Amino acid sequence: MTFSTQSKGVYAIATTPFFEDGSIDFNSIDKLTDFYEESGCTGVTILGIMGEAPKLEPEESRAIVKRVVSRSKIPVIVGVSAPGFASMRSLARDSMEMGAAGVMIAPPPALRTDDQIVNYFAGAVEAVGEDVPWVLQDYPLTLTVVMAPGVIAKIITNHSSCLMLKHEDWPGLEKISKLRAMQKAGELREFSILCGNGGLFLDFEPERGADGAMTGYGFPDMLTELMELSAAGKRDEAHDLFDSHLPLIRYEQQLGIGLAIRKHVLKRRGVIATDAQRKPAQMLTPTARAEVDYLLARLARYDRRAAF
Repeated sequence: MTFSTQSKGVYAIATTPFFEDGSIDFNSIDKLTDFYEESGCTGVTILGIMGEAPKLEPEESRAIVKRVVSRSKIPVIVGVSAPGFASMRSLARDSMEMGAAGVMIAPPPALRTDDQIVNYFAGAVEAVGEDVPWVLQDYPLTLTVVMAPGVIAKIITNHSSCLMLKHEDWPGLEKISKLRAMQKAGELREFSILCGNGGLFLDFEPERGADGAMTGYGFPDMLTELMELSAAGKRDEAHDLFDSHLPLIRYEQQLGIGLAIRKHVLKRRGVIATDAQRKPAQMLTPTARAEVDYLLARLARYDRRAAF
């Protein structure tokens, strides 16, 4: 299974389920993979930032790739970002051999100048192989690397294997508009744009030209419905649905505890067995957990998917 410059919809950013002792919960990985498909997702991305990839041993990463790829009926993209190109290449090539659709690469935090960024991705593509389809992750809030539209355009122009942009800039609506305007003017080839940031701006991103979402918000079934409504031109219905989820989406955007909230919601939905994270980790306090549960109860009045 592959993805392309035409990819649309929702690519779920998968968490990595763990048992309380820190070992990987493969049964929950199976349930999570099935859940994303049943939610209408068009793809799934594993070993991303929210997948706690840096906390995994190399053999664990490969075991997760093998499990998800063998289970999934939708394309699987593997996060392969690493401090060095050698480990990036190894995981990328192994993932592709196991049947992954492609990989996702993020810039390391040390990059500052436009030339450094462009040169880094040239090296990354050389390392993983120009035959490997990949996603360019633009997440300055966490990675501290700012990529202007012109820099993104140059990377995409330089590398035909870059098929998708994971857009997570904030504020970033104007960046989407600028990139699409460059395409319209014939200055930039076609590529897919899927947006992250927990879906916080997914009410307007499709209207600016985004093709969908790539995020791990605990209601991927809502995200797929939102994209369908938007594509059908049902703007008010799409915004009404989004607005009902906004308090929980906003709460999840708190730095440090976003993953804990996401795992708590997935546990409440019966998708994963525990909300455990690998150490070091910031877990929810009893007060924060009660607040999330309150938001879920309020959401259930408008969306029965939260009634559990």
